[in-house]
Amino acid sequence: MPSRERVEAFLKEVVEGSHVKAIADFYHDDATMQENLGVPRKGREALMAREQSVLERIQRMHTHPVQIFLVDGDNVAIRWTFDRIDMDGAVRRLEEVALQQWRGDRIAKEQFFYDTATAWGLVGPDGTVVQS
Repeated sequence: MPSRERVEAFLKEVVEGSHVKAIADFYHDDATMQENLGVPRKGREALMAREQSVLERIQRMHTHPVQIFLVDGDNVAIRWTFDRIDMDGAVRRLEEVALQQWRGDRIAKEQFFYDTATAWGLVGPDGTVVQS
């Protein structure tokens, strides 16, 4: 079971933009990661490679500070907000909830839930999503 401090350290690393390093530092070797009801990706090395591949195709990923997260034994829920800055400078937002199962002080299983109709909507100058 992770301590609240361990989960906060994970959140801090992601918010600071160290997405691939967070996988290296906080996921088990045999961890799985799943988008909505998609097929889970398996293995920390594969998870890191996929994350790196995504990041290489964009200018930058901005992770908003986490306002809501819950720790209940081995289960953690996090409400994330990500802004993806595309190569052309367009900003697109994703709001999602991640449900994690930890084994000890590392993540063993993670599944993301988000509305695919509004995922990565274009963000206007005032910070609101103006187009899906």
